[in-house]
Amino acid sequence: MENTAVLEEPITAQKCSENLSSVEDAIYVIGGKWKLKIIIVLQESGNIRFNELQRNIQGISARVLSNELKDLELNGFVKRVVHAEQTPVVVEYISTDYSRTLKPVIIALSEWGKTHKRKIKENF
Repeated sequence: MENTAVLEEPITAQKCSENLSSVEDAIYVIGGKWKLKIIIVLQESGNIRFNELQRNIQGISARVLSNELKDLELNGFVKRVVHAEQTPVVVEYISTDYSRTLKPVIIALSEWGKTHKRKIKENF
């Protein structure tokens, strides 16, 4: 039988630095206590108004939610839709296609979190 194992190319200092830089960039954009929670709720809810979004994210203040939504909109994860034709004016937030590219990352983090929680519980 022929050995078909694929060897990974060695990691150089430059490749390591590039990887670290990329991870730092990702964490900068989606890191913190609230951003991923907001992204997940938006992905699961579709169009959602501010107060409903706040109710779905336990413990977030209106001020913090507003600031986080602005950051997420600036980075292309959230779209703010204003329905000015209605009275009163209705503002909704929706997840963008770009935001949905995070879905596999979120699923992987969720699975890892479940595994980690089980591991910690087994050790205590």
